[in-house]
Amino acid sequence: MITYKPLWKTLIDRDMKKMDLVADGTLSRGTLAKMGKNEKVSLDVIERICCKLHCKIEDVIVYYED
Repeated sequence: MITYKPLWKTLIDRDMKKMDLVADGTLSRGTLAKMGKNEKVSLDVIERICCKLHCKIEDVIVYYED
């Protein structure tokens, strides 16, 4: 199982909102909705987030074994 909880925490720590990533073109609304449901997104999306936030992949996503 994957979760994007680290991303939500990273955004809070930077005083940002999820929609900021949509507003600046990093994410589409559909991708943000998928992430909100912990659904899989492409590695390209994760890379764009990391580039935008200047953070590590573990600041965006974490994988848990079921």
